Amino acid sequence: MNIEDVKQIPIADYLHSLGYSPVKQQGNGLWYKSPLREEHEPSFKVNTDRNLWYDFGAGKGGNLIALAKELYCSDSLPYLLNRIAEQTPHVRPVSFSFPQRRKEPSFQHLEVRDLTHPALLRYLQGRGINVELAKRECKELHFTNNGRPFFAIGFPNMAGGYEVRNSFFKGCIAPKDITHIRQQGEPREKCLVFEGMMDYLSFLTLRMKNCPNMPNLDGQDYVILNSVANVSKIIDVLHGYGRIHCLLDNDEAGRKAYWELAREFSGRIRDFSDNYKGHKDLNDYLRGIRQKLAVSPPPRTIVKPKKKGLGL
Repeated sequence: MNIEDVKQIPIADYLHSLGYSPVKQQGNGLWYKSPLREEHEPSFKVNTDRNLWYDFGAGKGGNLIALAKELYCSDSLPYLLNRIAEQTPHVRPVSFSFPQRRKEPSFQHLEVRDLTHPALLRYLQGRGINVELAKRECKELHFTNNGRPFFAIGFPNMAGGYEVRNSFFKGCIAPKDITHIRQQGEPREKCLVFEGMMDYLSFLTLRMKNCPNMPNLDGQDYVILNSVANVSKIIDVLHGYGRIHCLLDNDEAGRKAYWELAREFSGRIRDFSDNYKGHKDLNDYLRGIRQKLAVSPPPRTIVKPKKKGLGL
């Protein structure tokens, strides 16, 4: 068996032969609980049209050979081809059915208010966030979940959904989407890209702290991914900008998201994650929490700013 033979084997059929079945299907994507690690929610996707996989939790993906490297913990191509060949007799074409379950939405009786609840403001203060800035950017949500009342911070996205946060919960109220914040007046040339709402709020807090007299918060537009799985959704949005500054997480998923954008916007995209090197993300940088790394991450191409601090 050679490499071309392996590429013809459907990844979904191969996984099924190993005992892994998808939890759900969305379009051409089959979603699994990752075969590479323990998890409770599916974050491992197989694109059946392209016969490629991607593990959003691990930030890894590729073809069947790349999957075999992870499954069999080896980089030896002859060994991997042999393992796949041994498994091939057990691979059979398979189709999956996913019964439609009728159930009430998890979040019901949603009420959107101005952000004022003392417990939510204390949560933001604990994360180092400027509360007055957060009041401008976020809402206070009251809702029921499985019949029980809850309240949380809501960060709106473009599709009408919310990223939801409080001291005990991190999730979203569907639909899930990116957040694009455009300033009033003349179109801005520059856009800053963040991974999550706390990174965005941390940037605003840092800018206000470092430049209290001229924070220039409206000098650029902002895009918040709300999940690295949404990288493809911001491609069209970013085409309108001459300068794109990325402030993504210092981890494998953040690096992959940056390089995916860099391939599309070469020459006008810059990576600013080195400015908070040693911290997982901007919020950890704001709070002074150092990152614990067993292995130093591979460097990205960094264009260092002229100013001190974030220099954005």
